Amino acid sequence: MDVKDFCSSMQSELTAWKARLFDIAVKADNLGTEDKGKVWERFNDMKILVSDLEDKIETLRTECPSEWSPQKKEIESTKEDVRSRYEDTMQYIGKASPVSVPG
Repeated sequence: MDVKDFCSSMQSELTAWKARLFDIAVKADNLGTEDKGKVWERFNDMKILVSDLEDKIETLRTECPSEWSPQKKEIESTKEDVRSRYEDTMQYIGKASPVSVPG
């Protein structure tokens, strides 16, 4: 895969991650104050990582280096970090969500 194909593919993935972050924000609104604060902290961390990925991908796209495997490894590692944090956050939201009790 060349750098342009990689960047295009990663751009699509970033769009999907932004949608997932929006989903977290919507779900966090239903939580209590303490739980919401914990989710927003995680959310902000993920937002920073996604922004960092966007910057790295844009750099690859504009510079198009002949040797870009170090950047690719870094991008893949950051992407995995975002995925892990997302899964942890969604699991936390599930535990923190109010359970409706049939009445």
